[in-house]
Amino acid sequence: MKRLRVALLALLVLLPVVAAALVWFAVDSVPLVTAKVVLTVTDIERAKQVLSRNDPRKMRQGVLRSVVLPQQDVSLAAAYLASRYANGSAQVLLQQGTATVRATMELPPNPLGRYLNLHAELEESGQLPRFAQLRIGRVPVPAFAGNWFLQRGFDRLQRHEGYSAAVDVVKQVQMREGALNVQFEWSDAAAAQIKSALVPAQDQERWKAYQARLVELAGAGGRVAPLPMEQLLAALLQLARQRSAAGDAVAENRAALIVLAFYANGKGLAALVPAARDWARPVQRVVTLGGRPDFSQHFSISAALAATAGSPLSDAVGLYKEVDDSRGGSGFSFNDIAADRAGTRLGEFATAAAGSAARLHLKAAAGLREQDLFPQVQDLPEFMPEPEFKRRFGGIGQPAYTRMMADIERRIAALPLYR
Repeated sequence: MKRLRVALLALLVLLPVVAAALVWFAVDSVPLVTAKVVLTVTDIERAKQVLSRNDPRKMRQGVLRSVVLPQQDVSLAAAYLASRYANGSAQVLLQQGTATVRATMELPPNPLGRYLNLHAELEESGQLPRFAQLRIGRVPVPAFAGNWFLQRGFDRLQRHEGYSAAVDVVKQVQMREGALNVQFEWSDAAAAQIKSALVPAQDQERWKAYQARLVELAGAGGRVAPLPMEQLLAALLQLARQRSAAGDAVAENRAALIVLAFYANGKGLAALVPAARDWARPVQRVVTLGGRPDFSQHFSISAALAATAGSPLSDAVGLYKEVDDSRGGSGFSFNDIAADRAGTRLGEFATAAAGSAARLHLKAAAGLREQDLFPQVQDLPEFMPEPEFKRRFGGIGQPAYTRMMADIERRIAALPLYR
């Protein structure tokens, strides 16, 4: 009995020591992955093609489908998610039957180290891959332990009434040399659950409040006069100020920008929130910025993207739109790019921190003018077909193009809102 008590006492003493040692060896001073996320026009175009081929609105329920994702896109998506949600980066290497995942997460300031590094070898196994090897920092983790946690988490999601259908969409994941093959079966129930997961109930309540304010601003049916962007934005930000007095200023600003973007672009919020079908709807009126509706559309969607997904995605989407226009649409327009960048700057400023969010509320309360938000763009080249764009500016990334983009950034930086 005495030996047992001694053993238990020793165990109680040793456990914290072992735990501290594991934490010490798990944290590193050097990142395992340092690649920065750079979304290009080509990346966005490939994503658009994949989404077009697998549009859920065109899928029949109960039909097994398959999508092949190149390693480049899988790795880019992993890197983007790591940078967005863990302030880090990630890489994925796909081979026949296996995948190697390397990831780095930057930690808050601490005496142990700056980075948490992960190295995992995954192998095919039924529905989802499983760990073959797992290492966190310098600490090897038994594969069975990692797989146990994965399975417990997966089982819990399957039993959850809010996620079960969405989890069951993926039927099998296969790794091939340089590609990932995902077999899936779509359902309306999965769509509803994914939308609900994307927009939590608290955010839905915020969206509903800002849409109700838009109903008041747009007025009754029959009103056809355009609405200035600065007028709508100021009114929504004043509501954000009121609501954030006892809440989250950043979350309120984000909700205001999302609702404004959907309205300015003539889209209904029901595309993301099914419950919005039952909300009061504002009369649809043209929203203008710089006297043009296309500027307000570029500006508002970029602001919403920057507020929700970060500026790399926002910049790339805006650039893709302009390149796509140059191939047969309205042509490449640097003033549209300026609207994209001005919107991105607003989205960043509105949601960077509670301090900047509150400063924006004060500026909105004092009255927003168009020249506070949007630079002069009348002299910028626009409506250029692709051959003319390449002749004058050499293409994306060339010196003449870079100089024009730098000029746009200087104009935005000089706006009264950011001085």
